Amino acid sequence: MLITAYCPECAEECEHEVLAELREQTVRCTCCNHVRRQKKEKVPGPVLLKTIVSHEGGSAVCGIEMLPEDDCSVDDRLVAECGEEAFGVQVTAIECGQKRVSRAKARDITALWTRVIDEVVVRFSVHAGRQTIPLYKVFDGEEFFTVGEICTVGGKRFRITHLKLRDGPLMRKEGWKTVAHRIKRVYGNRL
Repeated sequence: MLITAYCPECAEECEHEVLAELREQTVRCTCCNHVRRQKKEKVPGPVLLKTIVSHEGGSAVCGIEMLPEDDCSVDDRLVAECGEEAFGVQVTAIECGQKRVSRAKARDITALWTRVIDEVVVRFSVHAGRQTIPLYKVFDGEEFFTVGEICTVGGKRFRITHLKLRDGPLMRKEGWKTVAHRIKRVYGNRL
């Protein structure tokens, strides 16, 4: 195994070959062949972050492992472990002590707030004249919906007129599309 370390003979940083590893490392400089012992560098282990995972009407306290120096930001996609299960999640908020931030190092994070994006419930409002029919269906979080597309949900056939996104915008242009986990509600006209 090769590492980069300071060599006292060369008086600079060079590659060293690790010859032995016990309490200390025995290393040989690849530039001057000087052999010496040095303290092992401590490699920080992963930290387990408390993670609140929301999934359609309920939530659970789970965990996400990260290295202390790793950056985490709102909207990052990670994998949360809840007992024997693992979920693809998206970070919605980061707690550092008593305040919420948009970005932090893993070592400073008190809790992550997330939502499952593997499978999501998509809500539909289908207009049939003066009547609006509410519909719900579970979809894969990466499934695409397109404005102008014809869908059938709960036995109702309709054309998508616009998509309301979770982060605010309303998509109305024919042909615009997005994935299910970004959608707050799908609006359509019954055929």
